[in-house]
Amino acid sequence: MITSGATSQTKRLLCLAACLLLCFGALAYRLVDLQVFRHEELGSTARENTHRTFMREPRRGDIRDVRGNLLATSVFVKTICADPSLIAEYYGEVARVLSPILNLNEAELARRLQPQVRLDANGKVTTNRYVVLAHKVRAETWQQAQEKLAKLAVGVDEKKLSKAQRTFFRDLRTKAVFADSVEDQLRVYPSHSLAAHVLGFVGKDDHFGKEGIEASLNSKLIGAHGWRVTETDARKRELVSLRQQDVAPRDGLNVVLTLDAGVQHIVESELAEAIKKHTPISASVVVMRPKTGEILAMATAPSFDPNAPGNYPADHRRNRVVNDMSEPGSTFKVVVVSSALNEKTVGLRDTFDCEHGHFLFAGKVLRDHDPYGILSVESIITKSSNIGSAKIGIKLGEETLHNYIRGFGFGERTGIILPGEAGGIVHPLKRWNKLSISRIPMGHEMAATPLQMVMMMGAVANGGKLMRPSLVDRLEDPSGRVAVKFAPQVVREVLRPEAAMQMIQALRTVVGPDGTAPKAKLEFFSVAGKTGTAQKAGPGGYLPGKYFSSFIGFFPANDAELCISVVFDEPHNGYYGGQTAAPVFARIAERAANYLGLKPDLVPSETFVSNKKPLVSNRSTRN
Repeated sequence: MITSGATSQTKRLLCLAACLLLCFGALAYRLVDLQVFRHEELGSTARENTHRTFMREPRRGDIRDVRGNLLATSVFVKTICADPSLIAEYYGEVARVLSPILNLNEAELARRLQPQVRLDANGKVTTNRYVVLAHKVRAETWQQAQEKLAKLAVGVDEKKLSKAQRTFFRDLRTKAVFADSVEDQLRVYPSHSLAAHVLGFVGKDDHFGKEGIEASLNSKLIGAHGWRVTETDARKRELVSLRQQDVAPRDGLNVVLTLDAGVQHIVESELAEAIKKHTPISASVVVMRPKTGEILAMATAPSFDPNAPGNYPADHRRNRVVNDMSEPGSTFKVVVVSSALNEKTVGLRDTFDCEHGHFLFAGKVLRDHDPYGILSVESIITKSSNIGSAKIGIKLGEETLHNYIRGFGFGERTGIILPGEAGGIVHPLKRWNKLSISRIPMGHEMAATPLQMVMMMGAVANGGKLMRPSLVDRLEDPSGRVAVKFAPQVVREVLRPEAAMQMIQALRTVVGPDGTAPKAKLEFFSVAGKTGTAQKAGPGGYLPGKYFSSFIGFFPANDAELCISVVFDEPHNGYYGGQTAAPVFARIAERAANYLGLKPDLVPSETFVSNKKPLVSNRSTRN
C-alpha cells in the first residue's frame, strides 16, 4: 500500500523531471535554432565582427630631377587609434599627454577618449572600443607618443594595488592607444615650392594626383593594390596566425624628369629678385634645350607649397606657362621674318621704307615706337619695327603666313605632359579682316602660351626643327631599372637650316648696342633673342598702361645649348621687354651656363659681333 507521503514524493519527482525535460527541450530548441535555422545569419555576423579584408596600398612612386635629386616622395605613416574601455576615467590624463604631440585640441581629444555605452540599431549594448584619433602620423611622432604614454602619471601608488589593478594601468600605458595595423601614406615634397607647378600635388587621401606631373602620370605613380584576408580580435587587431591571404602590392614607378633642380633653383631665385623690383601680377620663366626639347626649368610666380596646397589661392596654383595665353607682341615678329626668309620672299639685306613711324594701311595708321626710315630686314628685327614687320607680312601673303604660323605650332597644344594646356588662338583665314595681315606679324589678333613661344624660338635655334617639349626623361621601377625611356621627338621641320641661320644672324643684333635688348648680352657667349612688349587686351580693346613684357633668347647663338623665356604680366619700374625681362635672362643664362659647365664661344672683346653693318636710320633701345 502506497502511503500519502510516497505519493507526494513521486509527484515532486515527476514535476522535477517534467521541468528538466522542458529545460532540455528548450535548450535543444535553442541549439537547433542557433545551429540550424539561424546558422547563416549568426555566421555572417561573426564573420563581420572578426573576418577582415585589408586592401594593401602600394607605395606611390617618387619624382626626381634628371640628376636624381628627390622632388616628391611618399612616407608610410600611422593611423593612431584608442580603446576607451582600457582608459576608463583617465581619459583626461591621456588627452593631456597626446594633444601636443598629435597637434589636437585637448578637450575634443578627451571627449573622444571617454568610454561610452550605448545601444545600436538592433538594441544591443555596445562600447566605443575602437576610436580613430589621428591620421597620417609619422613614425617618429608615434614613437614620441608611445614614450610619453609609457611614463603616464595617474596619481596613485601602484605598488599598493592588486595584481588586476596593476594590469589595468599597464594596459592603459601600452595597449589603450595603438597604431592601426594598416599603414597609410603621406606625400612629401622635400624642396617645398621648388618646381611646384611642374610637380603638382595630390588630394587629401594622398593617392591621386590633382595637378602637374602628379596628375598626368598618376596611373604610373600609383602602382597596384594588394590585399590581406585575416581575422581580428574585439579591438580590431589582426590575429596573424589566422591570416588566410596576403598578396603584396606593386609599388608605383618612379618618374625621372628632365628638370634640373640646380637650374630650377637659379630660375626661381632670380625670378624672386625680379619680382621685388618690378612687382608684376605674375611672371614665368622656361629654360629649354633647343636640340632635344628637354625642359630644364619651368617656374611661375606667384607659387605655392605642394605640401599644403590648400593654404594658397587657386590662382597661385595655376601653371601660367602652359595654362595662360595672351597676345605675344613683338617676339612674334620672328615668325613672319623667318617665314619670309624661308620662302626667299626677302633677304636680310633687303630694305623696307618704315614711313617715319606712320603707315596707313586699310584705312588705319600703324605706328612704330620711333620714326624709322629705310630699314633692312635684319634691322627690322634689331629695332623691332612694327611697320617693317607688317610690310614683310604683306609681301609674304596671308595664306603663306597662316601656314607658317600653324607650322610653328600655334593654335594647337604642344603635347607637353602637363594637364590643362591651352592651345592658343589662331583664327582661320576666313576670319581675317583687311587689317589682319598688317597686325598679326607684330603679334596681334592671336594668342599663344609662353611655352608655345619658347618652342617657336627653339625651332629657330635648332636649325628649323620644331621639337616636342619634354618634361619626363624616363620611368624607373622601385629597384632603379628603366621601365620606359623617352626620346626627343621632332614635330616637323619648319625652316630650312639656311633660313634658320639667317634668322639667328638677325636675332644676334638684338642684344647689340643698336638693338632692343643690350642688357641681355653675355660676356662669354653669343646670344640671339627677341624682345616683346604687348599691350594687354581687355573688354572693349587694349588696356592703357598695361603690358606683357618678355624676352626669349638662346646661346651660344650658332650652336644653342639653352633657350630661355622670361615673361612679366604688368611689370612696374619699366615695362619694355628690354628693360625688364632681358636683364633677368642674362642673369639666369650666366648662372646656368656656369652651373652646367657650358663651353664659351666668345672672348670678352667679342661679346657682340655683327657680320655686316646694319642699315638703320637712327638708334633705339626700346621694345
